[in-house]
Amino acid sequence: MNGRDARAPAKFTRYTEKIIGVSGLQATEDKVKERLEKYLSRDENGIRKIVLNLFISGNKFTTSDVYKHLEQESCEVSYRGVSAMVGLMNTRLGILSINVTGDHNIYSLKDDYKPVVESMLVHTAQ
Repeated sequence: MNGRDARAPAKFTRYTEKIIGVSGLQATEDKVKERLEKYLSRDENGIRKIVLNLFISGNKFTTSDVYKHLEQESCEVSYRGVSAMVGLMNTRLGILSINVTGDHNIYSLKDDYKPVVESMLVHTAQ
């Protein structure tokens, strides 16, 4: 193996190896794992896991989409609470991509973090 994480997309890996090196890439992944672990440890009612699983699907969602999904899952949440949660996932965790060109922010899980998020959801489910 050439020192790259086999789960990371090749384009991302080649780019980041040039910028921060392999050890820097691992350090970034470790920081994301640590932040996710703390974030999910405070998930008292499972709503954060539901939202992360929604983003793992690879689709793009507005806050309204996430809110409707949570309602379908019988979660008791407010629209403002969902907006704050998704915003925090974007700014604090750094795992979401945001498109602000339209009337509504459109969020998606960054491809580079999908394996990390998946592994953390499996890890915290045990």
